[in-house]
Amino acid sequence: MSEYDVEHSHGMHVVHDGPRQAPPLLLIHGSGASGGTWSPVVPALAGHHHVIRIDLPGCGQSPPALSYDVPAQAGRVAALLDDLGLRRVAVVGHSGGGYVATALSEQRPDLVGSLALISTGPSLDALLPQPAILRVLLAPPFGPLLWSRRSDAMIRRGINATTARPVDVPDDVIAEVRGTTYRAFRKVARRNAAYITERSVPKRLAAIEVPVLVIFGAADPRWDPSSAHQYDAVPNARVEMLPGVGHLPMFEAPETTSKLLLGSTATAADSPPVIPKA
Repeated sequence: MSEYDVEHSHGMHVVHDGPRQAPPLLLIHGSGASGGTWSPVVPALAGHHHVIRIDLPGCGQSPPALSYDVPAQAGRVAALLDDLGLRRVAVVGHSGGGYVATALSEQRPDLVGSLALISTGPSLDALLPQPAILRVLLAPPFGPLLWSRRSDAMIRRGINATTARPVDVPDDVIAEVRGTTYRAFRKVARRNAAYITERSVPKRLAAIEVPVLVIFGAADPRWDPSSAHQYDAVPNARVEMLPGVGHLPMFEAPETTSKLLLGSTATAADSPPVIPKA
């Protein structure tokens, strides 16, 4: 199975996989990453869905944007889905991409048929002390100096610092990650923090009437794994903890992650349409 269509829309690099007539599934990557980080699960998902992967502005192969506010990011995604004529889309967000997915559900409930959040920290107090290599790469004073000089090996070490088991990241994904600028990453990180400081993700989800699947690695070194249970308060949410998995379930447990996502989209397809409250 290969990529069959690539486009640029609303300032975003967009890749389509799978048959266009299949139920749509949108994948939103995490902070500083790219649509390529979904590559381990795309083959399984594209066997059942029209899979849409985006590079958010300033990340991967997408140009920078004037605003990285989470609601603004969600607005761009909504405009893309409107252009594609899609409704009741299964929306999946990894890490910070989960905030964009949540904001999309808040803004445009007519577009979202189901929601899945993978390794998405529920609130800022759940953030753990970051691994040393990430502190060096991501924060002043060394971050701005080292960012553009990162070797492929350094990027791989940074990625593996977020996992519970070693993962083999393809060269093309490394190249895409390299496309994210330091300035864009820092702005995205600040705006994500502002979004969950204003209101936690579980509190936001409580007002969203779509099925929610939460996938969390039980050994996530970025977010306290026990914080996943904050999502238990969401009436329509199901939490799945993955033993021995860190922050990147797509790479660490692609088969399990794919099965969980396909199971959640199948369940959502059997659910009645959601009618937004007036």
